[in-house]
Amino acid sequence: MKKVILGTAGHIDHGKSSVVKALTGIDPDRLKEEKERGITIDLGFANIVYPDVIVGIVDVPGHERLIKNMLAGVGGMDMVMLVVAADEGVMPQTKEHLAICDLLKIKSGLIALNKADLVDEETLELAKEDVKEAVKGTFLEQAEIIPVSAKSGYNIELLKGKIRQLALKVSEKSNKGLFRMPIDRVFTLKGFGTVVTGTVLSGKISVDSAVEILPSGYKSKIRGLQSHGQAQKEVFAGQRVGINLQGISKDDLKRGDIVTIPEKLKPTSYVEVKIQLLKEATPLKNNAPIHFYLTTSETVGKLKLIGQDEVLPGKEAFAHIKLQDPIVAMAKDRFIIRRFSPLETLGGGVVLDPDPLRRKKDIVLEDLEILYSGELAECIEVKIRRKGMKGIPLDEIEGWINVDLEEIQRAIDKLLGKQKIVKVNNHLFHIDVFKSFKTSLINLLTEFHRLNPLKEGLPKEELKVKLGLERVPEILLLLAKVDEVSIEGNIAKLKSVSKEEVDPKLERNIVSEIGQKQFQPPFKEELAKNLNIPETKIGDILKILTKQGKLVRINDSLYITKENYERMLNLLRDFFAKKQDMTVSEFRTMLNTTRKYAIDYLEYLDSNKITLRIGETRKLVKRG
Repeated sequence: MKKVILGTAGHIDHGKSSVVKALTGIDPDRLKEEKERGITIDLGFANIVYPDVIVGIVDVPGHERLIKNMLAGVGGMDMVMLVVAADEGVMPQTKEHLAICDLLKIKSGLIALNKADLVDEETLELAKEDVKEAVKGTFLEQAEIIPVSAKSGYNIELLKGKIRQLALKVSEKSNKGLFRMPIDRVFTLKGFGTVVTGTVLSGKISVDSAVEILPSGYKSKIRGLQSHGQAQKEVFAGQRVGINLQGISKDDLKRGDIVTIPEKLKPTSYVEVKIQLLKEATPLKNNAPIHFYLTTSETVGKLKLIGQDEVLPGKEAFAHIKLQDPIVAMAKDRFIIRRFSPLETLGGGVVLDPDPLRRKKDIVLEDLEILYSGELAECIEVKIRRKGMKGIPLDEIEGWINVDLEEIQRAIDKLLGKQKIVKVNNHLFHIDVFKSFKTSLINLLTEFHRLNPLKEGLPKEELKVKLGLERVPEILLLLAKVDEVSIEGNIAKLKSVSKEEVDPKLERNIVSEIGQKQFQPPFKEELAKNLNIPETKIGDILKILTKQGKLVRINDSLYITKENYERMLNLLRDFFAKKQDMTVSEFRTMLNTTRKYAIDYLEYLDSNKITLRIGETRKLVKRG
């Protein structure tokens, strides 16, 4: 069955809660103080169940000092019932509530002209004209005005019927996005534990699902679900829902937190936005402090305008907002801003990027325009390009923008088809980044092969350092997409280049030169000089011969033949068969070599756990 949320709006004491009670039989004023004072202080909830649609109702307070509570309830509304008292007409909070709903782009609503029984026909008509004038130019300009009396019941059934008609026309929230439910109430129930309530903005979730509470990051599991007093196995976008959470304290949660699925959304304290000021607002200067309201969260922040120093009433501007507290936002989410002091609604806007570029010099105005009004594929392309060499995982895109997951996938497929982006293991890079990386990589490997003809290729870690990519290891994923390059284990090489083979005669000369000197072979530098070969080339050949098992590398400068190494081990075993420990001098004498060579050999043997140094002597570790 279709599910929509109706919110009330209007001035204090115009009878919003009374109309809700007359419609539903439920008193939305749940607090003792509300009943004693006869005014709504916090959010109240009720519902109307029709045969073909369920309308959840969020009743908001009308007092100007309670606007923050009103804002906590308005974020999930699909349609609005503006309540105006016929005996008073349009009042300040009538206008402010209407402006807030308009800024949040609520598209449907109707107007209940309450207390119609207290005025005569002429006054009633004047009240209607007053309301028509007030809603001109807003989403309620064409809305039906229904005179009612919550007290006498006059036209309440008619109003109920009109709400149903409107609810059937309203676009239902999507179940195909990420599950998100901003918390508006937290309490405990004896025998159940912690319960949170809210309006599901998108997606769906079921009992036993794992959830994450943001921005705190607490993990939990759903023990139970309720909607409109009925236990549910699964709940959907557009429903008022109570969630019984497992293993989490009431004190760990608050209004403004978000219940969502784990590892998808990221808290942020810095958002990129487009704001619009109300026509009645005062000009807003750069760096002005503001109150910021998004879904059920409230915090303060500093406005950093982009490309201008001031926003005039009724005008728009791009901006960054640096927030005092972390929030959970997605691109396309709408918000309200109010003056820091005195508190008054200034305007609202839409989040363009909840994880934006920080430096103004990196911001391209055209990108902001695309994020504001471009097609989904264009917005995603901008986001991927902004991520530069780090790229962005597909999961992060899904948690970045408030759109159905299927639409995101279609947009990405479109970008891949047009070769605007590159995808590797569900990680996305912009094509410009890929082309730049590919050019740099091929140039680097070309030069490397020229200077190191005997080497197979360049190790990935060394490649990353040479390209200056230590801080962006993600970009190495792109190696798999460069057709001209092959990866063998940890080595990258150009497919078009073959490693130069070592001249067999030179190979024999090197092995002979090293072998004939037994345990005093020439060091690498001396060997290069003796054979008139560049030291780098000799180094490469020595590594190849070591890999082939013909030499043993003692350290970067010293190599011995495999045969002499085996002879060293045999001499060691013979020595330790007669004696338990060995001094450096004894080892040097045994090999008939110098102290310098002896120290190098012993350090190698120690590091390979063949010998163990204890003070100034060695013991044999391996006897095999």
